[in-house]
Amino acid sequence: MNDTPRETETTPFWRFSLHFYRGAGVSDACIALQDEQGVDVNLLLFLFWLASERQALSADEVKKLDATIKSWRELTIVPIRDTRRKLKGAKTFVDPAKQEALRDKVKAVELEAEKLQQEALYAFTQSGPLGKPSEPPAAARSNIAALESAIGASFPKASVEVLAGAFDRLTGR
Repeated sequence: MNDTPRETETTPFWRFSLHFYRGAGVSDACIALQDEQGVDVNLLLFLFWLASERQALSADEVKKLDATIKSWRELTIVPIRDTRRKLKGAKTFVDPAKQEALRDKVKAVELEAEKLQQEALYAFTQSGPLGKPSEPPAAARSNIAALESAIGASFPKASVEVLAGAFDRLTGR
């Protein structure tokens, strides 16, 4: 996740995501959860953002959110990501520098698709608060547990600790 040229035209959720994702170990933990557990990283970031807004969701609420965004993820983000990954270092008849330039363009499209998903998630919150009120550290841990339950996974403790620790540092807790 990289900065966009005009951050002022983004949502508070997008800005939170950019800042949080830069935290020590966060990107690696997110990618590991994505690749090994099938986690939608945007949904994970959304749950952390909601925690920063003092909102804790139940597993049923997370499951409904995941079902709501699933079609966008499967139509755009997953195939674009797969294409970007396949292009990395692939031996083809195209000049490697030109192939890498194309990969960079695909990466930008992937980022735009993720941003659109985040904008839609943020818009969803404008109809009213989600979940129940909770202090940010407790909400973050509760939301991680709700996501685990919603997708039927058990996240590696090390990844959870990295993410929770980064969240605590970011929110000053």
